Amino acid sequence: MSDGQLALELGHRPALGRDDFLVAPCNAEAVAWLERWPQWPHHALALFGPQGCGKSHLLEVFRAHHGLATKIIPASQLNATDSLRMQLDAVTIVDDLDDLADETALFHLWNRTKEAGATLLLAGRTAPTRLKVTLPDLRSRLGGLHAVGIGVPDDSLLAAILVKLFADRQLRVGEDVVTYILGRAERSFAALGEMVERLDRQSLSRHKPIGLKMVREILAANDDRQGELTWI
Repeated sequence: MSDGQLALELGHRPALGRDDFLVAPCNAEAVAWLERWPQWPHHALALFGPQGCGKSHLLEVFRAHHGLATKIIPASQLNATDSLRMQLDAVTIVDDLDDLADETALFHLWNRTKEAGATLLLAGRTAPTRLKVTLPDLRSRLGGLHAVGIGVPDDSLLAAILVKLFADRQLRVGEDVVTYILGRAERSFAALGEMVERLDRQSLSRHKPIGLKMVREILAANDDRQGELTWI
């Protein structure tokens, strides 16, 4: 096989167990609230935080921790008809709230879960009060919703997340690689995830382990791409 040969994409399975979730000051409040269910003061709760901060992982951990069989519904798939007819579980979970297209569907779901004594758990990138919701009744409900933010991670959490991202793909890297990436890459969950994915693909296509040389090349390519975008 040549160095330029396409890598066979086998995919990877992120670890989603409770022991895999990394608790830190930036997410400890969210974890505490989810562990406290069903002793919540209201029937609904919202989690919000930047892309890649662990919201979806937390939702999976929440289901497993409490032994819930409920599905996680993407907000983009909500529609008013289904919201009125669907069988309600003890908890209804809606993720990616920023992608909500049918406000009436969420309004119906809110009312039905409350009337049934069930729980509604929402998650998204933006705080509910800042969502661009036009339906007055829904906007009012979201305005009074208890929302828990997941904050910006510190260096130790970023390092731990980076190690976990590599481990999820069964990749072993040295401490020097982790330190180098954190010192130069964009400091966001999403950017670290993209970085690990690109390194994984390069490692597969070149049949070489991930080392500092490969990391430098990926970061240099990122810088060149950003430079091109600046001049467009």
